[in-house]
Amino acid sequence: MRIIPAIDIIEGKAVRLEKGNFLKKKVYADKPLEVAKSFEDHGLRYLHLVDLDGAKSGRVMHQKILEEIKSGTSLIVDYGGGIRTLEDGESLKDAGADQINLGSIAVKNLVLTERFLKSFGPEFVILSPDVKGKQIAIHGWQEESEVQIFDFIKDYHLKGVNYFVCTDISKDGMLAGSSVDLYKEIIDRQPDIKLIASGGVTKIQELEELKELGVNGAIIGKAIYEGRMTLRDLGHFIKSQS
Repeated sequence: MRIIPAIDIIEGKAVRLEKGNFLKKKVYADKPLEVAKSFEDHGLRYLHLVDLDGAKSGRVMHQKILEEIKSGTSLIVDYGGGIRTLEDGESLKDAGADQINLGSIAVKNLVLTERFLKSFGPEFVILSPDVKGKQIAIHGWQEESEVQIFDFIKDYHLKGVNYFVCTDISKDGMLAGSSVDLYKEIIDRQPDIKLIASGGVTKIQELEELKELGVNGAIIGKAIYEGRMTLRDLGHFIKSQS
């Protein structure tokens, strides 16, 4: 199972939000590159880079930080936030992104999402539905849609999508545990997808539980920054899987 630490960016700084609320942010580091290097130093191989400014504004804002991290580390980086055009995808790919995350677009614009899949292939594109209850939220978590998470995943998996990041907003940044029941239901319905859990993971035992469920990866954010899970412990967990 992939262990994927997250760096969420606002105004060039590494931050975390509570339940997706931009008014409830906490700054953890002024230099995201240094945070990324510390992840790599402890044996982590992946990084989830979130452009929160981009998610809110609707345009990519922090490609430069992606470039800095890719040139300064060997991390495998997926980038999300503000991606609205195929040109955005090309630019991020050129900047070194190993995968891109599509959120609101995948809910609101099926035609464009299919163009992304055709242009870049299903391995480069991750669909990242954020969930309130079982409904998908869009526009940087600020608006609920009428689309249910299970229907969303089923429909796109039929179109060839394999990777899905599912973030339960009620858990994100709250250190309250992950949405194990939700992830179990998703995997029971769609066992062939590569589901990446996001939001609320606080301890190694939860990672063991998610692994048993068949989750492909787990994104971890605030638990790292608040010291609930140490990078050393995560490094040991990764080694235990090999």
